[in-house]
Amino acid sequence: MAPAADRRLQLGILTSGGDAQGMNAAVRAVARTTISRGARVFAIYEGFQGMVDGGEGIRELEWEDVSSILHKGGTVIGTFRSKDFREWEGRRRAARNLLEHGIDRLVVIGGDGSLSGLDQFRADWPGLLAELVEAGEISPRTAAEHPALMFAGLVGSIDNDLVGTDSTIGADSALHRIIEAIDALASTAASHQRCFVVEVMGRHCGYLALMAAVAGGCDYVLIPESPPAPGWEDMMCASLRRARGNGRRDTMVVVAEGARERTGEPITSAYVRDVLQERLGEDTRVTILGHVQRGGAPSAYDRWASTWLGHEAALEVLSASPGSVGPVIGFHGNEVVRVPLVDAVARTREVPELIRTGEYGQAMEHRGGAFTEMAQILRELVDPTPTPAERPSFSAESQARLAGLGIPAPGPAKRIAILHVGGLAPGMNSAARDAVRLGIRRGHTMLGVRDGFVGLREQAISELGWAEVEEWLANGGAELGVRRTLPTASELYPISRALEEHRVDALLMIGGWNGYQGVHLLDRERDRYPALRIPMVCLPASIDNNLPGSEFSIGADTALNVVTEAIDRLKVSGAAAKRAFVVETMGRYCGFLALASGLAGGAERVYLHEEGLSLDALQADVSWLRESFAAGRKLFLAVRNEEANPLYTTDFIARVLEEEGSGRYDVRQAVLGHVQQGASPTPADRLLAARLVSHALHVVGEQFAAGTAESFYLGLADGAIQRFPIARLNDDVDMEFRRPRHQWWLALRPVLQAVADGPV
Repeated sequence: MAPAADRRLQLGILTSGGDAQGMNAAVRAVARTTISRGARVFAIYEGFQGMVDGGEGIRELEWEDVSSILHKGGTVIGTFRSKDFREWEGRRRAARNLLEHGIDRLVVIGGDGSLSGLDQFRADWPGLLAELVEAGEISPRTAAEHPALMFAGLVGSIDNDLVGTDSTIGADSALHRIIEAIDALASTAASHQRCFVVEVMGRHCGYLALMAAVAGGCDYVLIPESPPAPGWEDMMCASLRRARGNGRRDTMVVVAEGARERTGEPITSAYVRDVLQERLGEDTRVTILGHVQRGGAPSAYDRWASTWLGHEAALEVLSASPGSVGPVIGFHGNEVVRVPLVDAVARTREVPELIRTGEYGQAMEHRGGAFTEMAQILRELVDPTPTPAERPSFSAESQARLAGLGIPAPGPAKRIAILHVGGLAPGMNSAARDAVRLGIRRGHTMLGVRDGFVGLREQAISELGWAEVEEWLANGGAELGVRRTLPTASELYPISRALEEHRVDALLMIGGWNGYQGVHLLDRERDRYPALRIPMVCLPASIDNNLPGSEFSIGADTALNVVTEAIDRLKVSGAAAKRAFVVETMGRYCGFLALASGLAGGAERVYLHEEGLSLDALQADVSWLRESFAAGRKLFLAVRNEEANPLYTTDFIARVLEEEGSGRYDVRQAVLGHVQQGASPTPADRLLAARLVSHALHVVGEQFAAGTAESFYLGLADGAIQRFPIARLNDDVDMEFRRPRHQWWLALRPVLQAVADGPV
């Protein structure tokens, strides 16, 4: 039992079930948030089994115990599927062992089975205590002081299978592993004109398989929620023949491990291989990725997002009162939501039953709108030939809007031009490739404009074909070229002439701040230049993540992963010495990269333009750092947004830290620069690109059908793609600092403070 004089709250944390990358980030956040609130935190090792066994299975955590674990895969406190905990006697022992440490509050990170066990434990708690009192194993006073078990659940599952939340801990990292493998396999498959069948995890959930198929540019996918119709083998082979006929040199089929036929018969990767070899006569290989999907360092998202979730879970449990029913904490879009545990688990377990009874539509709906949307996008991306009903293709929302206006079926194909304007962003090629393929599928002619508005003025416009964009998906850079140059008043006439001469019916601008401003200018001048009276749509692509209407821009996730990987390497380089690092990120006046990478990389300080940087604050940090190293600190990391302060530069901060350190530590600075723009796009950026361009084509399709020419900018907001009139663009942004007036990610600032401001 905890000493009677120590009346602080005691909280336990455990990880259970299958491991998932990002669990360590959540454990760290729970521990440090709890300590920063003046409470005590105990790690329960090996999941619920550690609770049952007690002793060394339950140990108090101090601040430094969770240092240097953000970058590690798996879970440092272990996980176990405990049979003992499923029995009353096991739960009875667990309750007694918790009470020996004064613990009646838990954060559990695991899958639906672990969370169900947690809820059962909560329900049994009063009965367990009564039995322990009767047996004399605890006192009536102890039982009275801990009348209820309070908890919060976090979902650690690479399958991303919990209904009610958009993402679970580990899913993004697992998708990284899969796409790395698919990208690597694609190069060897193309060299030999070979087929590959890739099997990924997902017993009842096809999230990894479906998203990998879209992000990896694969030809066919088999998932549990949507079993193929009888004769699917013929349809699959016909689809793959078409792909080869369209110039594709490799064939890639993704199979979820839980894929089945409608009869319930499993579809194995070996069977798919045999079908392809027999019917296509091609050399076919199987790659079963297995547990490699769980391994490796967590992605940047699984670090900063899991840190946020862990912080919120700790606050939830510390503020809970007896009788409260703990929630599952997850995300809807980029907003933390609390979902009733029982409801979330029950709805999650409905999906396998819906599949078993043949209610596939409902099974897909349970996975959410984005899941269903991606399934449709994949069907279009792999086949350039639309059915009559799909020429052009409209979303259900678009169809309803047109029907409400009494608008007849659209007319013949249109000519849609794509251009990039602004800074280079990884994923621009992915977006352009998907736009070309989806546009062709929907019956349009797709045009590429080289070098932004400069190329538009000079009529550097050419038609883009299906095969021409085959290799663009995974490539960094921008095959169409990108320029920041804005059109001047004198250039509006040649631009309008170019649009007129090339018979451009709509314009998709995939780019950054200058692209948005340029389209806004063209939209304002349409009364003077008739050729500008066409639908124009802006899609956000910028590593700065500073564009209005969208929580994320294409390229921001890739840049964030580059920064996080660089920080990991820097910290390794400083492990043998006492060292302070000052790292500068891009972002201009938007601090997203700095703050998110600070959370993902374990920074103690982050300097943002949004908050400002004063001499007093810098002096306070120097004093804290000096005392901290004197007390035993070995490593310090500060991340500075490039425009945090025009005078307190990265070099200035590094020099101040070194001078005031008086030899207690070395100081190094790293200005990461354009390396942040140079990587192959991450799965998240590829998937965002696909969703954005699909919606953009729906928007211009509506305009064609209605005979109107409105212009919009699109973005991901509240988990869905939304549109905003370009005319209100400047109302939504801070023009001086080139960023949205509302930046959701600033909510992460108190999270950083809770996990970074450790005791001296």
